[in-house]
Amino acid sequence: MEIVAFGVQADEKPLIEQAFRDHHEVRSLDVFLNDDTAPIAVGHEIVCTSVNCDLGASVLRALAAGGTRMVAQRSTGFNNIDLDVAADLGLTVARVSYYSPYSVAEFAWTLAMAVNRRIVRASTRTRDFDFRLDGLMGRDLHGRTAGVLGTGKIGEAFARIAHGFGMKLLGWDVAENPACMQLGMKYVPKERLLAESDLISLHVPLMPETSRLIDAAALKTMKDDAILVNSSRGGLIDTAALVAELREGRFTGVGLDVYEAEAGLFFLDKSLQAIEDDTLARLVTFPNVLVTSHQAYYTRDAVGQIVDTTVRNVLDYTAGRRSENVLVPRS
Repeated sequence: MEIVAFGVQADEKPLIEQAFRDHHEVRSLDVFLNDDTAPIAVGHEIVCTSVNCDLGASVLRALAAGGTRMVAQRSTGFNNIDLDVAADLGLTVARVSYYSPYSVAEFAWTLAMAVNRRIVRASTRTRDFDFRLDGLMGRDLHGRTAGVLGTGKIGEAFARIAHGFGMKLLGWDVAENPACMQLGMKYVPKERLLAESDLISLHVPLMPETSRLIDAAALKTMKDDAILVNSSRGGLIDTAALVAELREGRFTGVGLDVYEAEAGLFFLDKSLQAIEDDTLARLVTFPNVLVTSHQAYYTRDAVGQIVDTTVRNVLDYTAGRRSENVLVPRS
């Protein structure tokens, strides 16, 4: 059986092809699945997708009409998939429910430290042989407060690093994590966490209940000199409201690995094109903002685990087995 994989990065391609080699042929494509590219999947029973693929109703119907019976998503998030339509069409949908939480947690800390210590600006200066320190002053995080919104595996890993820095810990989640509490984390309402934290990091999934969790009101609650980091999903932040606050000179730094309108932008080379997204164009001009293109998960360890789990999901499907990774079971 040949599997067609969409949105495959160059570094990811050899890992995918090696993992599938003893089981199925795989056709790796760097294009993302959407209405325009869905015809490529005609005749393929299994389609492998990334988080920036469009699996809305029209795409799913095109896949089903072309003979696709399974979607194997190479990510934990699945907000890009219309699960109700997939179920109505009889499509099996599986995801990767777990991979290295350290990849994302460590990258979130990379963003936090980079904006706190002005690393990008300092590096740019030294490349021009400008060795002044003006405007590069950061602050110690030891003794300050880290607020962790979402204390699952990634949030816990982030909290452990914060604990190593000697920070006080505040947490917010629907369920308390005993491991975080052993680190001294105190669970508080979201409003208190935002008001008291010097560093705020987001580690919750994107769903209707968390959409724009950090809205205009939430941003107003935060300290003027707070650091905000988002390595989870772009839709957790109202970006237009964030830009408005930044224009007022607020926040020591903002580190974003995700953006709410990143589909069609992230993972692609747009360097020779005019960016039509005015909000993103304005966002990247702020000297205290660092934007990266959804790379927090992108370590050999994490991608290797993602690929291995995707292969197991496909083998489970072909064998008629069901695992905890299945979002829509085989009909």
